[in-house]
Amino acid sequence: MLLPDSPSWQAAAACVGLSPSVVFARRAQQAAPALRACAGCPVRRECEAAVAPAESWFDGVCAGRLWRNGRPVVPRRARSSAGTAPAGGTGTAVDTAVGTPRSGGQRD
Repeated sequence: MLLPDSPSWQAAAACVGLSPSVVFARRAQQAAPALRACAGCPVRRECEAAVAPAESWFDGVCAGRLWRNGRPVVPRRARSSAGTAPAGGTGTAVDTAVGTPRSGGQRD
């Protein structure tokens, strides 16, 4: 995953030996090895600054979080409590992973 002209901080990244299919996975189960590597990575801040996942349509693991379409994915255990509609809600289906209204039956 390390490119020949990569910044020096990338050589210290905990994910340097992982497969791109793991680092750029869209689902937590496939990204689990990269998420574990990030937990103790010494260059998480440099990674997030370089990748800027929130400023792009980034998919994958960056700075200890899983991102999908440039938005952090809420872990499933957090979604189960956050996904319930408050009293008096609108009844609109919301994709709790990204907090936006779902489009007509599409799932990713």
